[in-house]
Amino acid sequence: MITTLLQVALGGAIGASLRYSVGVGIVRLVGHGSFPLGVLTVNILGSFLMGVFVTAAANRGLTHLSPLIMTGILGGFTTFSSFSLEAVTLWERGDMSAAVFYVVASVTCSIFGLLLGLWLARGLFV
Repeated sequence: MITTLLQVALGGAIGASLRYSVGVGIVRLVGHGSFPLGVLTVNILGSFLMGVFVTAAANRGLTHLSPLIMTGILGGFTTFSSFSLEAVTLWERGDMSAAVFYVVASVTCSIFGLLLGLWLARGLFV
């Protein structure tokens, strides 16, 4: 258990550092803008890498690296990759209604949660 936790922690540090680096790189490449291009890039790249790793792990016997790679590195890089994997897994299992509900509920409730947090915090701290 401790070894797995350390793998996740190490991977998370690597992933978060990579996310920051990609964000800085995007700003240096295209400049500051009103559109969150860095976040979009990280979400797409992280989801792509999750798909590559899941397939490689299943076909090459690398599932033991999942805590380090999937939860740690890719989770620290972007949790959107995990969200994407769960949505596609539901879809591929033939549970289209659950997949659609998961996507709609995740996006809607997450944005609502953020708005609620902003509202509460602004009432407390502003």
